[in-house]
Amino acid sequence: MAYVQTLLAGTLAGALYAALRVKAPAPPPVALAGLLGILIGQTVLERL
Repeated sequence: MAYVQTLLAGTLAGALYAALRVKAPAPPPVALAGLLGILIGQTVLERL
């Protein structure tokens, strides 16, 4: 369920950025690396 909530929050944030015509705060490779870090961190914390 947490993954669905995260996906919805990301989609909402993306829609807001698009509606306000704001450039993405980070280039795509940097953003993807950050998302990967969040996913790994969440997985590690859930297993502790």
